[in-house]
Amino acid sequence: MFEIVKREELNPTVTRICVRAPRVARKVLPGQFIILRVDETGERIPLTVADADPAAGTVSVIFQVVGATTTKLNHVPEGGFLADFVGPLGRPTELEGLSRVAVVGGGVGCAIALPVAKALHAAGATVDAVVGFRTKDLIILEKEFRENSTRFLLMTDDGSAGTKGLVTDALRGLIKGGAHYDEVITIGPLPMMKFVSKLTKEYGIRTVASMNPIMIDDTGMCGGCRLTVGGRTVFACVDGPDFNAHEIDFDEAMSRGGIYRDFERHAYEKTCRLFGEDK
Repeated sequence: MFEIVKREELNPTVTRICVRAPRVARKVLPGQFIILRVDETGERIPLTVADADPAAGTVSVIFQVVGATTTKLNHVPEGGFLADFVGPLGRPTELEGLSRVAVVGGGVGCAIALPVAKALHAAGATVDAVVGFRTKDLIILEKEFRENSTRFLLMTDDGSAGTKGLVTDALRGLIKGGAHYDEVITIGPLPMMKFVSKLTKEYGIRTVASMNPIMIDDTGMCGGCRLTVGGRTVFACVDGPDFNAHEIDFDEAMSRGGIYRDFERHAYEKTCRLFGEDK
């Protein structure tokens, strides 16, 4: 059993939990993820590690309440326990040799982008962090990004905070303004990563995208995170989750992701009824 030693609501639908898991805390690297189960009959879900404290033996993960399991997870109180918390899994983000990087995050994907920006900044790299949200009420980790970047740009769709527009608008502005990057690392919704990739391809900038959003089983057995990269079939959970963004077939990945929508909605509504929530 793994204790939740601290929990914090970052916005109305996103929660950060700090879990006591000393073995994971000692080994995890930026970009890697864990598998957890809320209880013994629950499904396994992947969550990328947002932070770790090896000395305290704790690992932090951030999740958005979007389905049945995340709803159950959001009802586990501080001091409560999770049945499983396994990791670290996946290949860590490759950061060696990078001296100037743009880290582009969107929505809850910023939880994955932060440890990458933090590691690069600590290593002395120049880090331009570009993060985007629909509106100011959904902003997460702003303080942490400001502390772990050389330059921080906040974008909102409605202009309620930062600058009105998309992360691609900000990134294009930086590039046109003379910024030269060894690499762009993008993490967020699939449509956002697709258009970040299209933009950087115009300028010939190497770009890495995290395909964590499509992972399900985390062992390669279910095939739910199958995608095409450079004409080859790969699995995000065992071959990634990071891939050359210019080689990813984003349209295929987005189309396949919609297959499970009706099933997920039914499971979510059933779980909400169990907790007396009207959805």
